[in-house]
Parts: sequence; structure tokens; C-alpha cells
Amino acid sequence: MRLNLRQVEAFHAVMRTGSMTGAADLMAITQPAVTRLIRDFEEAVSFALFERRGNQLLPTAGATALVAEVDRSFIGLERIARLAVGIRQHTAGSLRIAAMPAVANTLLPMFLADFLATRPQLQVTLLGVPSHLVAEMIAAGQADIGYAEGPLDRHGLDIQSVPLASVVVLPQGHPLTAHNILRPEDLANEQFIGLASGSLFAAGVDLAFAEVPRTIRIETGLSYTACALVAQGLGVCVVDPNTARDFVGRGLEVRPLSVHIDTGFLVIRSKTQRGGGLMDVFSSEFLAYNAGLVERLAEGL
Repeated sequence: MRLNLRQVEAFHAVMRTGSMTGAADLMAITQPAVTRLIRDFEEAVSFALFERRGNQLLPTAGATALVAEVDRSFIGLERIARLAVGIRQHTAGSLRIAAMPAVANTLLPMFLADFLATRPQLQVTLLGVPSHLVAEMIAAGQADIGYAEGPLDRHGLDIQSVPLASVVVLPQGHPLTAHNILRPEDLANEQFIGLASGSLFAAGVDLAFAEVPRTIRIETGLSYTACALVAQGLGVCVVDPNTARDFVGRGLEVRPLSVHIDTGFLVIRSKTQRGGGLMDVFSSEFLAYNAGLVERLAEGL
């Protein structure tokens, strides 16, 4: 049996339109061409597909039995075609993201709600992992794009630094909320929620407050946990603005810090990945979204 896709397409078109002429219009070919394709298809399957009764073209029992399978095949082809269009337009496919908790727990879920709203065919895997594992996952091909704390310099990885100024978070109604901007010395003798040592950010906080007497009342490894503790009135803390924003109106107030303590992140991709495509669109839109949120938070302080 010698079948080809064009014969099947002609059969599908005739069954849909009910005539050779209608099928020719649908396929943008001549009516004799459709007739020839149907004749070849009948020879291939070894039974008649249509009967003529006056001006009517009626499908045979064999054609009726065959069309259900043909319809399923064409539905599959249409799905493939839609997916191909989506991939070309960067609205379909899959994306694996590995991110440190400060990004995975706050900023990325908010951004993905907008990004996926117009991309129903896009499948995303979001993994919140410690920063030191993000680079490992990118290098091992287990994630397409990653967000981690720096510094990092590793062969084979494309690394972009995104600076971000930290902020002070205070319990709602704290006397220091009367200040528009806080200096380190303004926080003298305050009880602090400390972030676990060992990170570049924690070292930056210690350096900025080296001459300021303060009490580390509670120490935690996550900025999200620190904000939750501050919201309960257990102290003050210096954190990234994205995490702080999530607690505004939930027992916590935010103020800028007069000295710059960087709490930004790295965007990590493999150098072996081809440029362009979905990941470039995702990355650029995510960074623009982040910049917009930071700007709006600053305007509201």
C-alpha cells in the first residue's frame, strides 16, 4: 500500500466539504488534481471511497470507517503546527529555572503569573535551591537559567550581575519609621534579626554596621524568615527589597538605607546554549519586571 500525506489530505478535505470542488478550494489546488489524488488513494487502499449519485458525492462505508482515524491524525498534525508556531513566537515549549530562595519564593512567582498568562502552551519547572547548587544545575544541564547569589566565576557559564540596594525592614509603628532614609547609626542599640554569616551580603551588612552597637537577637538563613520575624516585632533587619515588598502591609515597614549594601543576584546560563529564543525573552522581561518593582517600591517609601 503506497499512501502519502497529500492523498490523505485530499480525502480529509473532500469529507469535510462534501465535494471535489470544495476540497480543491480548501487545498488551493485544481479540482482535477483533487480527483487524481482521491483515485490514487482508492488504489492504495483497494476500495472505493465515494459514490456519485447525480450531483451528490457520497462517502462509502469504507470512507466513513476510515475518516475517524484520519481526523485523529489531522488533529495531531494541527497540534504540532500550533506548537511549532508557539515555539517560533516564544509562547510555547519548556523552561527549567533554578533560583535561590530569595528569588524563587517571591519575585519569580509574581513574574510568572504575568508571563504565563499569555503563554498557555509553555511549561515551567521552578526549583528553589541554595545558591551554590544553582550553578551546578546549569553546568549539568539540569536547568536552563538560574538566579543565585554571587560572587561566581566558573568556566562554561554566562554570568550577568544584577545589582540591587538592600533596605531596612521595621515592625509596623516602630519609632524609626519616622525617618525617610535610615543611616546605620540610626539603628544603634536596636535588636537585629541577623542573616547567617558566610554570604557576601551578610559580610556587607557586618561591614556597614561595624561601628554601630547592635544586638543580634535571632539569626536565620533566609531573608523571608527574617521578614516574618520582624513583622512579629522581634527586631529589625537589612534585607533585599523583593522579599521586603512581600510583607508590606503585613506588620512590616520598609525604609531605604543611606549606604549601599548590594543584595542583588546573578543570572546564570550555559555558554553552550544557543542565543535568542524563549530564554532570552524570559530573561529580559524578568529583569525589566524586577527593575519596575524596585522603582515602584522606592516611589512608595
